[in-house]
Amino acid sequence: MKSPCINICQIDHESGLCTGCLRTLDEIAGWAAFSDDERAEVLSDIDSRRPIDRDEGSPA
Repeated sequence: MKSPCINICQIDHESGLCTGCLRTLDEIAGWAAFSDDERAEVLSDIDSRRPIDRDEGSPA
């Protein structure tokens, strides 16, 4: 399974998430060792972490 990394690697100290791929440091570090099911779960979690554009009501 492909990584969600988009080469914008900066951790937001408030949320603990990468501002590029929206994963935690633990998720980034463990990605290569995760099973396909674990990766799919992280990818599903990422969808819910996306900021909402309040003017549009859709993901930013």
